[in-house]
Amino acid sequence: MNATSLLEVTAVRRVTPRTVRITFTGPGLDELEPWPDQQLKLLFPPPGRPVRLPAADNDVLRWYQAYLAIPAEERPVMRSYTVRARTRDTIDVDFVLHAGPAGPATAWAAQAAVGDVLGRYGPDAAYRRPLPAAETVLLAGDETALPAIATLLSEVDNAVVFVEVPDAAEEQPLPGNVRWLHRDGAEHGSRLLAAVREAALPAGAAAWLAGEASTVRALRRHLVGERGLAKGGIEFTGYWRRKLTQDDAPTAEDLADAAEKLEDSPACAGN
Repeated sequence: MNATSLLEVTAVRRVTPRTVRITFTGPGLDELEPWPDQQLKLLFPPPGRPVRLPAADNDVLRWYQAYLAIPAEERPVMRSYTVRARTRDTIDVDFVLHAGPAGPATAWAAQAAVGDVLGRYGPDAAYRRPLPAAETVLLAGDETALPAIATLLSEVDNAVVFVEVPDAAEEQPLPGNVRWLHRDGAEHGSRLLAAVREAALPAGAAAWLAGEASTVRALRRHLVGERGLAKGGIEFTGYWRRKLTQDDAPTAEDLADAAEKLEDSPACAGN
């Protein structure tokens, strides 16, 4: 299957005041194998230009080199998103409309209409990361983690779930017992960290953490340093960074997190 193709918008709907769900169709979607927490790259065209796809095969390194070779004025902006739901030949992607100045993805989603076209790379099964094996799994994240948590709940029998959102209007229907945490003006991540610190977790529990990078880092340090969870039993991803975008250079902490994820990956564990 070609991992790169165009996506066309077929439906746009607000599921909460700050979340817009966009349905896409496009070549190759009917060939995708589904799995929970399925991520892909979306390619947003520069204003007033059509989206230009890299001319390369499915090898990720050659594909990325071809992407960088596109002239800067024509190169699409690339952002990572999680598939919220899918049918045979469509996918749903949720976009959180953050407060404050809009980045290119948020600006596009806020104005998206049926017929608009983006590019995609993936989802690629090489980047699939199964949940750590455990009888109880902690799922914790902010509103950007909701699409992944919704799909992960389909395969977790005993989950302890905490989701921090701006306010009650941002809650979404999810299966199971989800504890919603409303910021209501509090510092981002503070409610989530406090709730996880107070949560009763059985011995041998595993964890999945996602959302704002510094919050994810603090949660992981608590679970490893104060709760004694094994590092290999925690799957974690910083989806976004305060005051920084995906185009900004990684910080020293970002690089350390990436190195630990690589060390804990199944491929490395077998070497």
